[in-house]
Amino acid sequence: MEKTTSIHGMWSSRLMFVLAAAGSAVGLGNIWRFPYLTSDNGGGAFVLVYLACIAVVGLPILIAEVLIGREGRMSPINTLRKMAREHGASRGWVSIGWLGIVAGVLILSFYSVVGGWTLHYTWLYIKELFGGAPLGDPGLAFRSLLGNPLELTFWHAVFMLLTTGVVALGVEKGLERAVRFLMPALFVLLLLLVGYGFTTGRMGEAAAFLFKPDFSRISGGVFLSAMGQAFFTLSLGMATMMTYGAYLPREGISIPRVTIAVALTDTSVALLAGLAIFPIVLAFGLDPAGGGPGLIFNSLPLAFESMAFGTVYGLAFFGLLAIAAWTSSISLLEPATAFLTEKFGLKRRKLAALLLAGLSWVVGLLSVLSLNLWNDVRVPADVNVIGGKNIMDLVEFLANDLMLPLGGLLIALFAGWALDRKILRGQLSEMPEPLFIALRWMLRVVAPLLVLVVLVRAVI
Repeated sequence: MEKTTSIHGMWSSRLMFVLAAAGSAVGLGNIWRFPYLTSDNGGGAFVLVYLACIAVVGLPILIAEVLIGREGRMSPINTLRKMAREHGASRGWVSIGWLGIVAGVLILSFYSVVGGWTLHYTWLYIKELFGGAPLGDPGLAFRSLLGNPLELTFWHAVFMLLTTGVVALGVEKGLERAVRFLMPALFVLLLLLVGYGFTTGRMGEAAAFLFKPDFSRISGGVFLSAMGQAFFTLSLGMATMMTYGAYLPREGISIPRVTIAVALTDTSVALLAGLAIFPIVLAFGLDPAGGGPGLIFNSLPLAFESMAFGTVYGLAFFGLLAIAAWTSSISLLEPATAFLTEKFGLKRRKLAALLLAGLSWVVGLLSVLSLNLWNDVRVPADVNVIGGKNIMDLVEFLANDLMLPLGGLLIALFAGWALDRKILRGQLSEMPEPLFIALRWMLRVVAPLLVLVVLVRAVI
């Protein structure tokens, strides 16, 4: 008999699930990674391919993750163990849960370091707003931050404590309360920044850069970058959406509808971030076609220093970035916390969250040190695709480029081939039969093949 509730609590409404899942999806991938990938991959050409990847690969796997979670009502590991046993499938499918949890902890380890950067910049602009010294040379300020292990460690710890505090309180008191405030705040800040973009007089040019595709720029590299971004930004393959699905009520809530709402929210934030950033980049003579990762922490602060009310704008922008990072980091910690809570008892949820956050924080120290004291510690240059990477880059490559696509591939195969068709149909009872057949075909064939291409590309 299907369990109707999770021992960890339940989302109080469809909106709360959408806000929480969108909060997981909306993060640095939207506001930091998407703009610079767009700038480096031909603008509108990249956006067009990215949207196609969201629709064809991202959405089907997102539906599958949420569906599996709602069916199992437990942490990913125990959900997959239970479902494999009930459906006569191999116990090896449990590895999806372990893979997702390990990937989440690894990603959180360096994500918290980058999240600390956003807190640091937010604090700098707060001080400047109240009469402190201006940021000055943004490039020098950023290099100074990266070169200071104590300061990086401090902000890394503050960010991890913020994340742990929310997760330790549970679904209703922690996750719901956080996203109820943070997600509206994120949208208000983002819309204000887009509004400012209109005052620069370059919004039309920025929109053309984002939405007018140059089909000659579409290549295999653009496709692979877009596929990777679609996967990363929807939080797929790290067991988060499976965990959040376990807290999703069944009565009156359609999985396709709520997952489409999450995908649309996530994509809208990415596009709005582009409309907030590129008008500023263009107005101040910066190059939108070659920003790279430094676009946010080097180029934009340079523009803020030169514009009217730049301090206020900088504070709003990095505050937005910090909120986006926070809502995503919460979701990275939740699956592992849910598993330890099930294994050792509900009363130990706070301890479970603290232990896991501590572990991730310690692993994150490797990333901190790789930016300064251990900067020379790198993989030998002749070692295939990982040659020359420092510790932080290596952890990011293993988690983002290998473990997440592999997790998504296995989720699609499990839902498409190992899970009983009746279970799929029961969870998607409101979906018209032709659409259900198309979804199952995408999970069985299309999504796995395309994700496999990304995986192969990552290792050759």
